[in-house]
Amino acid sequence: MIVRLSKALLVLMIGLFALLAGIHNIIDYNTNFTFVQHVMSMDTTFPDSALKWHAVTSPVLHHAGFGLIIALELVTGIACSWGALRLWGSRRAPAADFNESKQGATVGLVFGFSLWFLGFMVVGGEWFQMWQSESWNGQQGAFRLTACIGIVLIFLNQKDDELA
Repeated sequence: MIVRLSKALLVLMIGLFALLAGIHNIIDYNTNFTFVQHVMSMDTTFPDSALKWHAVTSPVLHHAGFGLIIALELVTGIACSWGALRLWGSRRAPAADFNESKQGATVGLVFGFSLWFLGFMVVGGEWFQMWQSESWNGQQGAFRLTACIGIVLIFLNQKDDELA
């Protein structure tokens, strides 16, 4: 039972984090919007970079990019929280039912993994060369989140046997 409860709790923690991140980005929009704006504009990357052509300087696209980040944070948070509730509800169920109840949590974790790995590490870090910026580099934070989510995703999807 402790493994099942742990799975539900860990998924819930990821869900709460993502919900808070999304809600905070709505409430304090300009703080992290500035981050997205600098990353997409590539205005703090190496000045002689041959990849400056990747820069996006349109404020409309900056807002669209940040809106997508917020939407994915909220989707991650809602799916993980709902998934955690399903796990909690099936904690005493037969193994097949408990294993089936992992789907919502898995979807939420994959959305989160995609946001912070694809969105921040691949698109932000490599496409927009965020790693070159001393002041607007979110790769370490994104890696920590990606690692945490990945570990929970692996743990969650280990097959659960019947309760003793």
